[in-house]
Formats: sequence, C-alpha cells, structure tokens
Amino acid sequence: MTSYYDIDDILAEEEMVPAVFLQTANEVGIFDCADDTNKVEAGTHVEMPFWLAQELYVRQAVSIKVPPYFDTKAKTRNEIGADAAHVDLRSLCPYFYDFGCKIARLIGEKTIAPLLLVAFRTRYREVLIKAHTAASIVAPKHLSLLTKEETKLYEAGQSSTAAFKKWRMGGPRLQKASVLGRKRKPVE
Repeated sequence: MTSYYDIDDILAEEEMVPAVFLQTANEVGIFDCADDTNKVEAGTHVEMPFWLAQELYVRQAVSIKVPPYFDTKAKTRNEIGADAAHVDLRSLCPYFYDFGCKIARLIGEKTIAPLLLVAFRTRYREVLIKAHTAASIVAPKHLSLLTKEETKLYEAGQSSTAAFKKWRMGGPRLQKASVLGRKRKPVE
C-alpha cells in the first residue's frame, strides 16, 4: 500500500503513457498544439502522465495503450527473457516494477505481471550478490542499470553486510538487561 506523500509513488505516476482520446475534449489544447481551437478531437493519439491518463481512463475519456517496453512484441521482453540481470531497466523506466504494477492493474493487461516477476526474480539474486560481494569499483557500473526499487534493495544489502561485519569483528554482543541484575524484594 502506498502513501499519499510517498515521493517514489508520485514520481512513478509521472511516467508518460500513450493514450487515445475517445471523445472530443475542450480546453485541453496542450495535448495537440497543431491548431488554436484548444480542443482535442476524438481519436487523437497523445502521451500524457500516468496520473492524468488514469483519471481520464476511469471517466472513459481515453483508452490507454501499453508503453513500448511492456508491449508483447517489444525487444525488452526478449532481453529480459534471455538475461534480465544485464538489461538497463533504469533507462526504460526508473520505477519499472511499481509503474508496471499500476498500469497492469488499471488496464487489466495479463502479460505484464509475468514479465515483472521474471525480471525481479532474476535481478533480485544478482542485486543481492553484488551488494554482499562487490567492490566499490564495480558498484557504479552496476548501479547505473538498477531501477529505484533495486537501488534501495542494493543499499539495504550493503547496509546489512556492513552491520554483520561490524558485529563479527567485536561489535556489541548480547548484553544483560539491567532489570535482570536486581534482586526481588522478599515477600512477607
């Protein structure tokens, strides 16, 4: 469940999606600057932020098309199927997984969920392996391929590795609680 104030959720919904107006819309000339009538005719193809497309889709004013990188005939699907760990998902969409879930849920596209699952399963393992073993020299190259969600996972993996190493090298051990050292008062 996302929060209204979650900046990552807000940025994920800023992703542009292709849409087609189903009705003529007045006072929205920003989508079609070809004329000065300030309206968009039915059948006009435009790209708009997901948050706007979502509202217009619910009101049945537009139909939303799947972004090219989620399309069933896209080259991205073949690349993810072949070797998802080395696909540059960040350049396609920085919030690839979050946005994919949102658009699949909205338009009922059944092929996006399996794509996201395959990509995440493969990349999850690679991200954690790199987070636990990678030298700082390898990290910048690898980080440039990761989505925002994967970057958070990578940082969490590095943090847990650092905490484990600190603990192994003599960090704070189990300590006796202060209440255990006190004696009970005798019952009369």
